[in-house]
Amino acid sequence: MQVNQSTRDPAGSTRSGTLFAFAAYGLWGFMPIYFLVLAPAGPFEIVAWRVLFSVIFCALIILMLRRWGTVRRLLRDRRTMLTLGLAGVLVFLNWQVYVIAVVSGRVNEAALGYFINPIVTILIGVIVLREKLRPVQWMAVAVSAIAVIVLAVNYGAFPWISLALAFSFGLYGLVKKRVGPRVDALTGLAVETAWLTPIAIVQLVFVGATTGVVFGTAGVANTVLLAAAGIVTSVPLLLFAAAARRLPLVIIGFVQYLTPVLQFLIGTFIMHEAMPLERWIGFSLVWLALVVLSTDMVLHARSVRRASPLPG
Repeated sequence: MQVNQSTRDPAGSTRSGTLFAFAAYGLWGFMPIYFLVLAPAGPFEIVAWRVLFSVIFCALIILMLRRWGTVRRLLRDRRTMLTLGLAGVLVFLNWQVYVIAVVSGRVNEAALGYFINPIVTILIGVIVLREKLRPVQWMAVAVSAIAVIVLAVNYGAFPWISLALAFSFGLYGLVKKRVGPRVDALTGLAVETAWLTPIAIVQLVFVGATTGVVFGTAGVANTVLLAAAGIVTSVPLLLFAAAARRLPLVIIGFVQYLTPVLQFLIGTFIMHEAMPLERWIGFSLVWLALVVLSTDMVLHARSVRRASPLPG
């Protein structure tokens, strides 16, 4: 009889899951540097190649793993296919806004979006899934709302990049949760990006007709890096899927903060983005909300474990 690895060696499974999680969120955290070295390619061209080469990369892996049967079965499931199409649109919006933020020197705004993403995810759960919040969770949501108001009023501009990233990724997570039991990470990513292929092609045509396509014209290194965008997109998602199968959500919830922390450090100390007092206040309020939320999450998890009957 074959024994599941997590049952045979839960400590080893936790260690490997933690490594996968740190690798996934670390790669996402360093992503701004990667997109910056793709210059002179613009954000719309970068995302278009990102989609097209992601499709190719996923198709090659599916071919090597001989999993076309899984894809064919999925193609016959119209509802799941349409749901994955919606997921593709949401992740496309997330990618496009994120790359625009990086290329235009607004990495800290992107980092803020991923800092408030857990709060937005909770809010989506309340609005869409009618979930009930504990009082401390409501407090975290309220503090985050105050932070957004502070940034919008004092900084003089509505933080649309931050909110667009947070809500697009939050809604993407909601859609993926609906199809999660029926679709594995690799097949889901392949179908999502396949849905986006026509959009990517139209985007490249538009870029070619306006500023001109950079791919193949800015040297071998630039061409290789643009082509590698598909791998850079796919690998962290696959690592995350491996981590999610091995780790409890509490650990995943803490590790996910690695991404915006790295982005914030890159934006502040490498790209030297402006951080006036009002922006520090806004960020500090968001960090306070995350401390409140994380503390509540840990205490609630402990209380649930204590209340659960012992096995046997």
